[in-house]
Amino acid sequence: MINVSITGANGKMGHVITSIIEGRDDCTVISGIDHNTAENGKYPIVYEPSQLPEKPDVIIDFSHPSALDDLLEYCLSTGTPAVIATTGFSEEQIAKIKSAAEQVPIFFSFNMSLGINLLASLAKTAAKLLGGQFDIEIVEKHHNQKIDAPSGTAIMLGNAINSVLEDKYHFEYDRHSRRMKREKYEIGMHAIRGGTIVGEHDIIFAGRDEVITLSHSAASKEVFAVGAVNAAVFLAKQGAGLYDMSDVINELK
Repeated sequence: MINVSITGANGKMGHVITSIIEGRDDCTVISGIDHNTAENGKYPIVYEPSQLPEKPDVIIDFSHPSALDDLLEYCLSTGTPAVIATTGFSEEQIAKIKSAAEQVPIFFSFNMSLGINLLASLAKTAAKLLGGQFDIEIVEKHHNQKIDAPSGTAIMLGNAINSVLEDKYHFEYDRHSRRMKREKYEIGMHAIRGGTIVGEHDIIFAGRDEVITLSHSAASKEVFAVGAVNAAVFLAKQGAGLYDMSDVINELK
């Protein structure tokens, strides 16, 4: 049995993850971390990682970028693996995550959905075949409460595509301010915010007289919670290193 602690335990995703784990027999939640320390009647919740009553086998983090330093400090001092599912990190913070992974197991992904990560794999295959002949655009849609734009997932998809195109493409975020034709080596990024859209991502390959679109739509936040729990079970068995959903997919093959 894998003992899990949840950062952001009293948030929406914390509640969903708790519910997912309750239905599994390979892991259990023993504690939570949240600035809102109100007890939920299921496990103790503390303000910061250093106050955890017991060392967990792995921490799942769905909180806020501001909590990263305390989380990494605890993981490095105790050797605790961490699944980092929070989004909106700065480049400096991402560098800290990568540095910590040299000493402890860290699972870091811009999106915990198995489907999204499969989409990234399919997009790479498409880009290998179509790159240079088809224009590439990424459109992402999220609820009206999302702060960052474009989404971390859209950037992840763009980076995946660029990785098989010799990294010679650049992202174009603000085409409305540029009075010029589309450049060949650009990937357009478009963000839509409205209503309660959980998350939709379209990758458009537009060529001469034909268009290919790869799409993923999330109907609920549960898909991200399931992915994070699967990642935690996977990570608890690993040594130090930086892991992502491609490692889980490879294990399932």
